[in-house]
Amino acid sequence: MKSRKNLTRFTYETTAFQGWRLCLSRTGTTFTKYFSDKKYGGERKALKAADGALTELKELLEKSRKVNGKLSKTTINKAQKLLKAA
Repeated sequence: MKSRKNLTRFTYETTAFQGWRLCLSRTGTTFTKYFSDKKYGGERKALKAADGALTELKELLEKSRKVNGKLSKTTINKAQKLLKAA
């Protein structure tokens, strides 16, 4: 499968990890989470989980308010909690 915006596919033969990496940056803050094929039961299921988490994260960040042009600490904590639960 091909990588998409904010979702990158990792399939290197020399590493133990194969799966998807979600990476999203907003106003100087970067959110990253890895979705392993092994944990989610295959490439497509890992992609589905990563895509769902990306959608939720984008919704959260769009609705959030900014303090001095940056995300508030509350928003950052909510986003990290969301990614941890995914």
